Amino acid sequence: MSRGKESWHPQSLAERLPYLQCRRQVLRAVRAFFDAGDFTEVETPCLQISPGLEPHLKAFATRLEDPWGGPAQPLYLHTSPEFAMKKLLVAGMERIFQIAHVFRNGERSDTHSPEFTMLEWYRAGGSIGQMMDDTEALVRACVTAAGGTHLHRADMACDPLAPWQRLSIAQAFDHYCGIDVLATAPDPWRPDRTALAAEAVRIGISVSHSDAWDDIFFKILLDRIEPHLGMTVPTILHSYPVSMAALARPDPDDPRVAERFEAYACGVELCNAFGELTDADEQERRFQADMDLKEKLYGERYPIDPGFIDALRHGMPQSAGNALGLDRLIMLIAGAQRIDQVLWLPVD
Repeated sequence: MSRGKESWHPQSLAERLPYLQCRRQVLRAVRAFFDAGDFTEVETPCLQISPGLEPHLKAFATRLEDPWGGPAQPLYLHTSPEFAMKKLLVAGMERIFQIAHVFRNGERSDTHSPEFTMLEWYRAGGSIGQMMDDTEALVRACVTAAGGTHLHRADMACDPLAPWQRLSIAQAFDHYCGIDVLATAPDPWRPDRTALAAEAVRIGISVSHSDAWDDIFFKILLDRIEPHLGMTVPTILHSYPVSMAALARPDPDDPRVAERFEAYACGVELCNAFGELTDADEQERRFQADMDLKEKLYGERYPIDPGFIDALRHGMPQSAGNALGLDRLIMLIAGAQRIDQVLWLPVD
């Protein structure tokens, strides 16, 4: 929208309309894609006991008032529909997808909005390889439905119709930084912060005494690796260190890494996918560790949903899932520069 004009102003809407037309085409293509794959579209509540337990995400808190005079219940707007959708897997659903509004407080940039649209889908019995194939095919279907051939951002373009690049985290750190990142985690669950800090300093990345291993990892990833991803074709960055995937199962072929990938196009992260963890005790342990870290960093923690842990104990099938930022994909298909341009009315 025009800088300085309200989003409801006729000129602002007129400027967004070409992007919004692309949005309509992409949404139709998404539903057609999953319908052809025999997926069921589901809808789950935005209000949840637990909003999502990634340590660095900040949720919107609210309270559910009891109409009969009982105590109010603290709830949150979800940061992802993941926990609710996994409960449906336990209940017997096999292939599901959802186009959900999700909420993350304190996020605002050209590629971030405090309320945005997430496409999330799951395959009971699915593999992380199937999820990679799904992602490639879905993006191609959306681009084609919108009448395009490439994804665009500023002066960058990449071709999603060509074979995608698949790159492990270890390969990316070695190629772009000359760092053996897995060697800095001889104990996969307790990475060696000093070893990775020394490697970061060697390549010119500043490190603070307060930076944990994860902080240093992300500094290197954001500064030296992400800007190169998805420049000519989209990149799938996979096999994250196991300590960085609280909801993913370890790779059976290499327990140092987890079945997790992210896809990038024109340097923009599009999605985050997992081979899902189904061990209830291990999941609860990881959640507690994440909330301990959140409390240490930010002085707060979010509740763990006991119903989710109970569902895992009841028996969730081996599954794979993916969460894709739909607004970001639409941006790249339409050639928009800011996420607000592809929203009917941005959060003002």
